[in-house]
Amino acid sequence: MADRPLILIADDDPDLRNLVYLTLESFECDIIEANDGAKTLETIYEKMPDLVILDVMMPVLTGWEILRQIRTNPDKAVADIGVLMLTGIGESLNRMSSPMYGADDYIDKPFQSAELLFKVRRVISKARRRKAQEGC
Repeated sequence: MADRPLILIADDDPDLRNLVYLTLESFECDIIEANDGAKTLETIYEKMPDLVILDVMMPVLTGWEILRQIRTNPDKAVADIGVLMLTGIGESLNRMSSPMYGADDYIDKPFQSAELLFKVRRVISKARRRKAQEGC
């Protein structure tokens, strides 16, 4: 990728955030973290990451509530941020609900490092194409 993407890892489980962080270390990116829904939304508006790796079950705001606020935001730069749901709600529920709420992709916990990296690259590319098409 031309410039280093900024990735926000949003999960209330510090061990899971650390695992994702360690997995992404091999990927040329900058990483920031949030541990609850309110902090996640605040960080999104403040830092404008290229990708949010978003847990569903978090305190204050759920991942679905955050995703709804991102996708319905009138600022296209916010609405076009890439979102990868990373959750343990179950594969069939994740497969059904992630697209319904507007996620670019999803991955189930526990995850394989190679699958996470593949989906991170794909979602970032997709988000950057959207922004380029709209001239953001």
